[in-house]
Amino acid sequence: MKYIYKILILSGLLFFAACSEFDENLENPIEVTPDNVNVNDLYNSVQLSMGGIPSATWYFPASYARMVAQTSSFQYVDSQGPNSFNGIWTNVYANLWTDIQILEGIAEERGLAIHEGTAKVMKAYSMMVMVDMFGDIPFSDATQGVDIISPTAQSGAEVYAAAVALLDEAIALLGTADAPPLNYDNFYDGDASKWIAAANTLKLRAAVTTRLIDPSGSASTINSLITQDIIDTEDEDFQVNFGSNRENPNSRHPLYNNSYENTDGDYMSNYYMWMLRADKLDDNGNPVVDPRIRYYFYRQVEKADELDGTVYSCFYSVFPTDTDARPAHYDAVDPRLPYCISFPGDGYFGRDHLNFEGIPPDGPLRTIYGLYPAGGQFDDNSFTSQQQTGVTGALGQGIWPIMLASFTDFMRAEAALTLGTNDDPRALLESGMRKSIAKVQGFADRDPNSFTRQIDQRGTLISVEDAFVPDADEVDAYVDFVLSRYDAADADGKLDILMREYYISLWGNGIEAYNMYRRTGKPNNMMPALEANPGEFVRSFLYPAVNVDRNANATQKSVTDRVFWDDGSINLY
Repeated sequence: MKYIYKILILSGLLFFAACSEFDENLENPIEVTPDNVNVNDLYNSVQLSMGGIPSATWYFPASYARMVAQTSSFQYVDSQGPNSFNGIWTNVYANLWTDIQILEGIAEERGLAIHEGTAKVMKAYSMMVMVDMFGDIPFSDATQGVDIISPTAQSGAEVYAAAVALLDEAIALLGTADAPPLNYDNFYDGDASKWIAAANTLKLRAAVTTRLIDPSGSASTINSLITQDIIDTEDEDFQVNFGSNRENPNSRHPLYNNSYENTDGDYMSNYYMWMLRADKLDDNGNPVVDPRIRYYFYRQVEKADELDGTVYSCFYSVFPTDTDARPAHYDAVDPRLPYCISFPGDGYFGRDHLNFEGIPPDGPLRTIYGLYPAGGQFDDNSFTSQQQTGVTGALGQGIWPIMLASFTDFMRAEAALTLGTNDDPRALLESGMRKSIAKVQGFADRDPNSFTRQIDQRGTLISVEDAFVPDADEVDAYVDFVLSRYDAADADGKLDILMREYYISLWGNGIEAYNMYRRTGKPNNMMPALEANPGEFVRSFLYPAVNVDRNANATQKSVTDRVFWDDGSINLY
């Protein structure tokens, strides 16, 4: 039999050799080449891949930053696996970077400077995010096809530097006069000046992120960037925009799909909800409630501490009201930290950090994603299960916030406090808060019927807006309260207050919250793990299985490995 195989193989080789003379003169009419590719379709593919990055960097980064509950394990080391990140790795290397590489070649030939420049901005962002997540990654050797099958990892510092260089190239291209416009642009509707602002802001992001290892260089870079065009108004916000279509295709926000169909949805973080509901106390000990809370979260029950015992997963007790069971190590951080539920007497129902208890029948009871940024339901005290096959709220017309004007203000304020840059941190703290609140409240336009709906309040019919939307005076009171605490704080307290407000404004952006925590260790009262000894904190993610299993030059890393800009000076838990 082996001789027959040899004859067949030889025959095949002779056949292909004979045909090769004709191949040079033949063209495949259906083959996609740089000459006949539809550049608009290719550019749309780039945008779709870029839009997948914030989604892939939500749950794990956000859960380690206590924005949503980390429920994968009781121990950090077991809370993720090599298969957890196959999606983002494949999306970046096989889709985004490969498409951009082809697009750049076509754009250079055809003079499509805006296509090329915007693609470079998207690639630069993805490069920095991949380093923030994994540390050293393949870059220069990547996307080389069969020429380099097993690319070697490059230092995160080199990839960051390459990303900044790519942003400079993008800015130069985007300033090209008379370049053909984009056919469709999900981010800025083809406005090259806003893409330039985004590029400069991503350079600012890089400088702030790396400030621990290069304070003088970061300060110099930031002082230069704050004199240039950066994202400082809402119309320049760098964000992924979603629609309301449910099928063919589903264009709704992934977090809307998560909570408003027939599935239970993520567990919200008791700590993060508590941050907005009860962390701040006035001089009389009363909670100062954040104006954004009803936009961020929707409560499906009115009182989370009066439910049947079968629906709780408190771990140390059956009911959350059993205060004697509350973990003692919580008190060492902050005696006021919540346990099992976010706040007694209210409906904020989530989970504590690293609670890996089983799943009880609590899907219709959990607090879920709200109007901002998921395009869900504004919390109007209706306390209704939202598992209604996607027919409520703003129908998923949300955003992934990548880099907002409020983020810019908070990053500049952080640099001013820590590096002494040419900015007023207090003024930027106020500006950042006001921009964030205005952005969030502006989402009312996406679901106007929910806000004009009439409700009975003590015998009088009033609109949901009049009943529950904080007015200008209430917003002023919140901002003034934070500023008064800032004025009274010492240096560390000022940074803590600033980062606390940045943390709240970051809702919907997991990677920036995770970076902020690794860079500053703030807020100072970050909720510890449910168990007293959860192991070392996750300072970076495991390489995905698709890299380690298929790349001969890849070696798995540890979750305790630090990325290049993390100098280890910040105590994380």
